[in-house]
Amino acid sequence: MTYWINTISRDHVVAGMQGGFTQANHGRPHALRRLRKGDLMAFYSPRTSYPDGEPLQRFTAIARVTDDEPHQAEMRPDFRPWRRTVEPIEAAEAPIKPLIKDLAFIRDKPRWGFVFRRGMFEIGEDDFRRIALAMDAIV
Repeated sequence: MTYWINTISRDHVVAGMQGGFTQANHGRPHALRRLRKGDLMAFYSPRTSYPDGEPLQRFTAIARVTDDEPHQAEMRPDFRPWRRTVEPIEAAEAPIKPLIKDLAFIRDKPRWGFVFRRGMFEIGEDDFRRIALAMDAIV
């Protein structure tokens, strides 16, 4: 099992959890191809909505990947984003700031937000467990 962070605005996370899917990196397939069935993903939302929502800086959802490969969805004729099917796990939102000092994937603590610019990325199990605990999630 691999553990992931996916950086997405809260409004997009909510839509994905309601629809049972996730996207990454503006609908591109590359990062999604790295996911395997059973992997766990925590969603970090820097903002309430994309692109100009209010700052949020919270983990907003956790989900488990349930499919075997990415698939395309048609949102508009000119936009067919790649997605993965996920099963949301019950969790409460959690602010990131109290966790920064304890998260190993954030190496540069004063510039902690920089790591999230990668969009979707792998993290260690210990970091994932810290996030899940802060979100009151049972994984």
